[in-house]
Amino acid sequence: MRVGEYCNREVIVAERTTGVIEAARLMRRYHVGNLVIVEREHDIARPVGIVTDRDLVVEVLAQDAPPAQLALDDVMSAHLATASEDDDVLETLRRMRSLGVRRMPVVDGRGALAGILAVDDLLELMAGSLHEIVGLIARELRTEEQRRP
Repeated sequence: MRVGEYCNREVIVAERTTGVIEAARLMRRYHVGNLVIVEREHDIARPVGIVTDRDLVVEVLAQDAPPAQLALDDVMSAHLATASEDDDVLETLRRMRSLGVRRMPVVDGRGALAGILAVDDLLELMAGSLHEIVGLIARELRTEEQRRP
């Protein structure tokens, strides 16, 4: 299972210079909990940071920082970890756990933003897989009972 098969391709992006108030408005408008910060280079949008709704609360509101004077560059993560579209999903999940991150931008072979992998998406995938396994076991039991009464 490759990351590119399971990542969300609809990513809301912003630039380093975007103000934190505008960032909060973007999150609200698109009903997302994060923005991927990109730098544009020709036709490539390279991810350079990420800001979450929690970052805005912990770094701005809880610190009594003046939101109108802050840009995303002031609050975004300093060291961004990314995954490649070709990376293994489970290995990427292990990496996310070791880094303590719930979301990881996904890049293509050129380093351009291709999507984002979120723990929430993986939980949905795994829940669906577990449902299929439970259904298989139940079906096997019914088949056994019919074949060997």
